[in-house]
Amino acid sequence: MEPVKRILILAMAVFMLLPSVSNAETDTYIVQPGDSLWKIAVKYQIGVSEIISANPQFKNPNLIYPGDKVNVPNIDQTKNIEQQVVTIVNQERSKAGLRPLQMDWELQRTARVKSCDMAQKGFFSHQSPTYGSPFDMIRAFGISYRTAGENIAKGQRSPREVMNSWMNSSGHRANILKAEFTHIGVGYCEQGNHWTQMFIGK
Repeated sequence: MEPVKRILILAMAVFMLLPSVSNAETDTYIVQPGDSLWKIAVKYQIGVSEIISANPQFKNPNLIYPGDKVNVPNIDQTKNIEQQVVTIVNQERSKAGLRPLQMDWELQRTARVKSCDMAQKGFFSHQSPTYGSPFDMIRAFGISYRTAGENIAKGQRSPREVMNSWMNSSGHRANILKAEFTHIGVGYCEQGNHWTQMFIGK
């Protein structure tokens, strides 16, 4: 696979399986003095937009008051799956004598949005009709970087299965073992089992 933008490698793997769909449950958070939806989002490591979508009762999301109840999507199971992928990535990097990648929750969220974007819009590509290229998308989500890369996959049903697929592909493997990368975000969408790895070097 040819490098993209000279040092940025993009890779994809297709393994088609029947889709499955799950609905995220919600937790209830009681607003405390000084809270904002942004602070709550950071606390739970999800996006403000996801919280707003789960709380149609707030006509003005900028106005929340102590004692208000905020529905927070519970994605702990998804996060656990994503973390397993990060763990395997760092095991592979350790075998290659490379430093481990740090998990960046904002990059993790971006990768998750990309996976769900592919699932919901019915495409499988590094180029999103919604967000553009991975590089554009990462910047649009407020993340700065010196170098970046992306792996995507579809259909694998477990962290080990998707990592085996990526490690057996030269393009994916090159991203996973790229010395210049310092941070990673992994996004999993159960609908169609879509996976995204986003890598950056800061």
